[in-house]
Formats: sequence, C-alpha cells, structure tokens
Amino acid sequence: MSLMKTELFTRSRSLSVIIPTYNESQNITKMLDIVSSCLPPSANAEIIVVDDNSPDGTWKIAQEYARKSRAANGCEIRVIIRKNEKGLSSAILAGIRASVGDSVVVMDSDFSHPPETIVKMLDELKKSDCDIVVASRYVDGGSITGWPFKRKLISKGATKIAQRSLGIKIKDPMSGFFAFRRHVIRNINFDAIGYKILLEILVKARGAKVREIPYNFTDRTTGTSKLDRSVILDYVKSVWKLYRYGKSTREGRTSVRFLSKAGRFYTVGASGLLVNYLVSFLFGAVLSNLWYIYATMIGITFSMTSNFILNKLWTFEDRDTSARRTMIQYVTFVAFSSIGAAFQLGMVYLLVGTEHMSYALSLFISVAIASIGNFILNKKWTFKEKVWS
Repeated sequence: MSLMKTELFTRSRSLSVIIPTYNESQNITKMLDIVSSCLPPSANAEIIVVDDNSPDGTWKIAQEYARKSRAANGCEIRVIIRKNEKGLSSAILAGIRASVGDSVVVMDSDFSHPPETIVKMLDELKKSDCDIVVASRYVDGGSITGWPFKRKLISKGATKIAQRSLGIKIKDPMSGFFAFRRHVIRNINFDAIGYKILLEILVKARGAKVREIPYNFTDRTTGTSKLDRSVILDYVKSVWKLYRYGKSTREGRTSVRFLSKAGRFYTVGASGLLVNYLVSFLFGAVLSNLWYIYATMIGITFSMTSNFILNKLWTFEDRDTSARRTMIQYVTFVAFSSIGAAFQLGMVYLLVGTEHMSYALSLFISVAIASIGNFILNKKWTFKEKVWS
C-alpha cells in the first residue's frame, strides 16, 4: 500500500490530526471539543476521524459534530467511514491519505493520550528540527496510570521484542501517540498489520530523526479496550514482516542480523545440548553402562548431526540441499565442531577425573563453552558468511 497524499481541498493545512475510532460514542464529542480547543489558530489544522462503521454510531455523532461545529480557531473536522475495512493501522493510513497537513499527529480517541500534549509535540518537531516526535511513557517524566500489572508486562515485553529484533533505539516504539513531518512517509509502502503503525514508520523511514517527549498515559475510563489475542497475533506478524524487511534492505541491520543468527545458533546449540545429554546419559548410565568418555562421544556425534541440519536450514537459511554441497558442508561442520568436541572431551575429563565434579554439570559447562567457537568458525567457513553480518 503506497502512501500518496490526496489533495481534497484547495486550501492547504499546516497540521492534520488523525483520530481512529471504533465504538467510541461515549468519548468522541468530548474528545473533539478538547482537541480542537487545544490547537492554536496558527496551527491551521484539520481533524480527521476515521471510523470503522462502529455499531454504537460513533461515526454519526462525529458527523453531527462536524456539521454543527466550526471551531473559532478555524479547525476543520472531517469524518471518514470505512465499511469494508477493519484495523487500527489501516484506519490511520486511510486518515493520512486523506489528510493535507504538512505535519501529522496520530492519537487515540479514549483520552489515554492527553490532547494537551499535541502542542508540545509540535513545538518539539519545530524547534529540534527532527522528523518524528514520539509521546513516550518510558522516558524520564513519562508514566502509566490505571494499567494492571499484566497489561504493563505485555507492553514492556512487546517493547523489548521490537527493540531487540528490529534494532529500534527509542524507549517507546509501541506508542500510539506521535507526530511526524509528511515527507518522512512519502516513499514508504505500508503493510498496515497490527495496531502500532509507528513501529512500521520507525523501521521503514530510514534516516529519520526521532525525538521522545514524556507524557502520562491514563487508561480509558469509558468504553472497552481493543487489546485481545488477535491484536497480539497481529503484532507478532507485524514484527516478523518488519524483521524480514530489515533483512532485505541493502543497508540491513548488521548487528540485528548477527545477533539474530547467533541467537538461532545457540538455540540450536541448546537443542544439541539436550540431544547430547540424553544420548550420552542413555548410553552411559541406562542401556550399556559405557565408560563416560565413550558415551559422551556417541552423544557428540548425534548432536553434531542434528545441529548441522537445523543450522543449515534455519540459522543460515541455506536452501541449497544438493548432495555434494550438503556433504561438503557437513564434513566442514563436523571438522570445526570436532575442535569444540575435543575441547569438550578434555574439559569433561578434567572436571570429572581431576576436579571430581558431577558428570551432568561437567557436560553442561563444556558444551556451553565449546559452542562459542563453533558459531564463529562455522559461520565463516562452513556457510561462507562474514563473521560480522
């Protein structure tokens, strides 16, 4: 969905405020009153309500308000009714497409976002010469009021996922309250998945300067929250698509890709640790009561094979499964892994035979340490990737 500015009015506007709604009949009139009163005449603003055909008639109330009201400061109010589409992100995009302001503010309609903060965001957008201003709950001075512990935990978890997996630096990328200059999104193709369009802008607006200002988020007192399992699932889909987008761009995110592959490698390593431990324990203590060194060697062989398969297909996403290439990779993988295996055997022998440490603990420590070298060697030589990539 390529975002294009739609010139609906010959008269230009300096500011567009986008307010998506769904079943907000209890809030919309008061929200429009306060937002329009907060905007100074110099803002030359328009307010665009985008409603997903609310069963409670939110759009009717907003339309009636727009017909009867003409704010003294010249603020124009328009209502867009979407009958065939649903979703917060796509509603926001519909509002942006219909808007004409040079600057755009996006906010919720349930008073969790205080309208008074709009002026502060616009001042910051102007004086700091940045492209995006995010009203943040997590910078100094920001706060959350009225959320239970579970909701705070979900929000923090979603924030950490976005920061770690997408390489986003700001503290509140999940904010739904933000302002930006129109040119920032001029060439962005939006997927509009999920409920946090800011996340997509932050990932795709390369080079944009972002500032955060604090605000107090207050949970709604009327209406119902839109957070449910489908919203969480959409968020996961959105993060995954944005992660894939980051991988496909020319600049990419080297640190994100490296850490992602390291994370996958060590996840595979953890599964290999389990295979190694179970097979070694099976042969060493259950079935044949082999000498622990022999049992460990058998466990290593099994884990090497399972690790190779998973790393080839998942960690390094190598889909070339031709017999010759795969065999060469397997031999190389085993050769380098054998270095770690030799280290593992030596450490197991040292810890068990000399230090009299338990076999289970010795096995865990030796496999964990050996896996670090395995990742670097196999990344560079087996799968022919730069170490830092």
